[in-house]
Order: sequence, then structure tokens, then C-alpha cells
Amino acid sequence: MPATAMNHFTILTDDLDKTLAFYAELLDLHPGARPPFTFPGAWLYAREGDDPILHVIAGKPKSALVKGVIDHMAFSGRDLAGILKKLDARGIEYDLRQIPDYGTWQLFFFDPNDAKIELDFDSAEHAQAA
Repeated sequence: MPATAMNHFTILTDDLDKTLAFYAELLDLHPGARPPFTFPGAWLYAREGDDPILHVIAGKPKSALVKGVIDHMAFSGRDLAGILKKLDARGIEYDLRQIPDYGTWQLFFFDPNDAKIELDFDSAEHAQAA
């Protein structure tokens, strides 16, 4: 059976509260239903009624938060200017690029656990981002 869509990403954290606050403020992802696992964590949702798109496993020591072979996780976004203001206000470094010939804006930054995030924005947001 072939894969038909991306289901979710999972990240590890040693600070669940800080991680949840980061994703709520910057990506508007919020905790929702999660099975009663024996370990702490959260499932984050973009909209109520949708499937979770980010799983967070908590209670890991800082030494367990290592990078693997996956380079980053990418999300579709809206309000490029708004997210740039939030990143600037929090002093979070980022890299903003525009894809040649497509115009799509790609915004890269890191979460508190050093996981790399990409947010993709429609080229029409160019005027707002300048």
C-alpha cells in the first residue's frame, strides 16, 4: 500500500511547557486528544476536528535531543509579516527565502529543542513581508 499523505512528525523535548507555548504562539498549534500513554507528551492540532500534525514526547533528557537524518519539518502558513514580527520580538533567528520561478516564500527557524521548522507562504504575501 503506498503512502498517500504525511500523517505527523514527532519531536522530543525536555521542557513540555516551553515547547507547547512555542508551537501555540508561533504556529497556532494546540494540544488535543491523545491516548493515555505511560509517558508525558502532547498531540498538537492545527484545527479542532482535524488529525494531529505534531506529536511531542516529553520527559527526555537534554542529551536525548539529538538531530537525526531528517533535516526539517515543513508546514503551510499564512500571515508571513505576522510571523516575522513574532520571531523578531522573541529574538529568534530565521532565514527567509523565495523560490525562484515559483515565488513561494520559505521561512526557516528552530524550535526550543533545536528542531528545524519550515513555513511555506504564498508568493502573494511578498508585499507584506517586505
